[in-house]
Amino acid sequence: MSPTAVALVLAAAIAHASWNLFGKQAASTGAAFFIWLLAAWVTVGYLPVVAVTAIVTHPHLTGLNWLFLAGTGVLHAGYFLFLQLGYRLGDLSVAYPIGRGTGALLAALAGVVLLGERPGPVSVAGIAAIVVGVVIIGLPGRRAATAPATGRYDADPAVGPPSHAGRAAIAFALTTGVFIACYTIWDKYAVANLHTEPVLQGYACFPVMVAVFTPIVLRDRHRLAQVWRSYRIQVLGAAVLSPLAYILVLIALSFTAVSAVAPAREVSVLFGVLLGRKLLGEGSLARRLAAAVAIVAGIIAVAVG
Repeated sequence: MSPTAVALVLAAAIAHASWNLFGKQAASTGAAFFIWLLAAWVTVGYLPVVAVTAIVTHPHLTGLNWLFLAGTGVLHAGYFLFLQLGYRLGDLSVAYPIGRGTGALLAALAGVVLLGERPGPVSVAGIAAIVVGVVIIGLPGRRAATAPATGRYDADPAVGPPSHAGRAAIAFALTTGVFIACYTIWDKYAVANLHTEPVLQGYACFPVMVAVFTPIVLRDRHRLAQVWRSYRIQVLGAAVLSPLAYILVLIALSFTAVSAVAPAREVSVLFGVLLGRKLLGEGSLARRLAAAVAIVAGIIAVAVG
């Protein structure tokens, strides 16, 4: 993996972990309302960037390009939905690593099976180290005491006891990983084989998500307004960083194998663990940071191999 690709992936990882922190903080609001607000702001805010990109590049979009632009929106809608459900029930430093690790493993395997990519033995060892690291981070540990303002499930008696909520959070996180793998391969094909501009492919999912979740939020406009009043900082922060993180990844994917990019971007779990501990008071920091060393070693192996 080239130094340019490494820099793009690391910048994307920091942005990604940061917007997931915002999503976790707003997780108690109801997934559809936060997702709709996020997607609506991205749709409006990034439109000038998309317009300038279209003017400069003069993209020629065939019917297949449009199909992949619409399809990424459907896949991302599922991803965002299960991500927020997982955050409502579990720690950021648990749900986030499990989802990212599952997605990395499945995307790397799909890159080999479906796209014919052939990573070398050093890259394979790096992929394995990353996956092992994120699995260890996701193992259950001692829960740290936090205030209800963090939005964690133990502040919400309606979601059941911690054991039940923890199992559900893991299930949601695993499902999130499946969606990650699906949209990674889908978008990799769009930018590398169909030559869709990465900015357009990264942007397209947000107006589609607005359309998908509009029927839900229109049934409770009062709650939508409450979510905006209470979590506008989180909404706006995620609206800036979420598309930025993915556009950076798509740019890297346009000239780098998915079996290298998909695992390497999982360095974001290191930042996610640190943010979960420092800002949300989540526990098991030593064990999860030790596992993060395996992730960093895996990233170096993937970059060198």
